Amino acid sequence: MPALPVPIAVLHLDESCLGNGRDRPTPGGAGGLIEVQAGGRLQRRDFFIHAPDTTNNRMALAGAIAALQLLAGKGQRLRALLVSDSEYLVKGMREWVPGWVARGWKRKGGEIENLELWRVLVDSAHRHEVQWAWVRGHRGHPKNEYANDLAVRAATDQVTSQGAVESGFGPWLEQRRARGQFAGYDPDQAFQRLAARVAAAEPIPLALQE
Repeated sequence: MPALPVPIAVLHLDESCLGNGRDRPTPGGAGGLIEVQAGGRLQRRDFFIHAPDTTNNRMALAGAIAALQLLAGKGQRLRALLVSDSEYLVKGMREWVPGWVARGWKRKGGEIENLELWRVLVDSAHRHEVQWAWVRGHRGHPKNEYANDLAVRAATDQVTSQGAVESGFGPWLEQRRARGQFAGYDPDQAFQRLAARVAAAEPIPLALQE
């Protein structure tokens, strides 16, 4: 019997921290759009998490952990691309983590900030075949903008989804189009272009042009 094709997932993640860096509690949130193709069918789900006092960097890590653990809950090893506007997250996983692990979770310049989250993130990523890519935030990328809205709402309202929930991306996109935005954007085609590259195990560049 031929092996079943590995499911493909593309996740667009973002994070928010209200008053990041100030000397008072800074509530945060993270969220993302999960797109999974299995059996020829594309499914979209949302997730979001919150924390009462945090930083942008911690929320970027926590959001990626939550996303990967949700994927693991499907009981299959997926081939996944995680797209974020956090250089801290993407460069960390692509460039910094291999050296830290090789040195026993140490870095040349001193202690690793947010070490406990990095370790959980690496363990979560090992459950799948994962690539990481960066997009510049707030530059009109529809799925990044949508993930940002999820993260800001989670931070503002201090709410966390019950796992992966039905996506509101379709209605959100229609509302934006009614304002004159994203008129020529086809979200399914955008997914298929990335999914084809992920399925072919093509190395995705750090800075995603999409």
